[in-house]
Amino acid sequence: MKLTLKIWRQKNHDAKGELKTYPIDGIEGDMSFLEMLDVLNEGLINNGEEPVVFDHDCREGICGSCSLQINGEPHGPDRLITTCQLHMRSFKDGDTIVIEPFRANAFPVIKDLVVDRSAFDRIQQAGGYVSVNTSGNTVDANSIPVNKHDADESFNAATCIGCGACVAACKNASAMLFTSAKISQFALLPQGKIEATERALNMVKQMDEEGFGNCSNTGACEIECPKGITLVNIARMNREYVSASLEAPLSNAWSIDDESSLFD
Repeated sequence: MKLTLKIWRQKNHDAKGELKTYPIDGIEGDMSFLEMLDVLNEGLINNGEEPVVFDHDCREGICGSCSLQINGEPHGPDRLITTCQLHMRSFKDGDTIVIEPFRANAFPVIKDLVVDRSAFDRIQQAGGYVSVNTSGNTVDANSIPVNKHDADESFNAATCIGCGACVAACKNASAMLFTSAKISQFALLPQGKIEATERALNMVKQMDEEGFGNCSNTGACEIECPKGITLVNIARMNREYVSASLEAPLSNAWSIDDESSLFD
């Protein structure tokens, strides 16, 4: 295939970026999208030009690093896959492909197609953990009965890889699907009950402080999520937040009337 690539190039966060055009030839349908970029970069290096910088790691749809906006869609035209799982047979000979980084104020561009998604790390650090008994009198986790439906739902939420597609798909750059998945995976299990109140309050507070927008209620996040995380998790997070607001000490809890993305 012969393709025309329009790729966002930006030296750093403070520099002004622009789309640059790169013709490319000899692309096979069985190549992954990242392999196609590897071919492009090999040619650029051979010509003495600076290669396009993009994130990647496992290339197996697990790490969430390969987050690219492809023709206006996070991870490209296919569903339930990451960019590294997208194959070039999804495109036609002669196509023009526009490749950009994920767009959100909370995801500042580092260089070219790489963005800083450490905001997600800080949200998880705010409450995405459970207490572990290390006293020497530990209890086998398998001895705690868990309803299978709850266990399955928790596992489904835990499949979130933190790629940021939900943020990129949302017109308000909301991180509610990501945050709700991280809350849900613990909210459904008995091990997660100890920090339940602090978790909901702290993670939602951190989400808002990072500058993510409010939920748009359009469902674009669910559609573009490569792991199929559903909007049910957002509803669960809302319940957890309201419950936590009522249970927490008044000195520590947010008022339900406070300005929060949950209720705007």
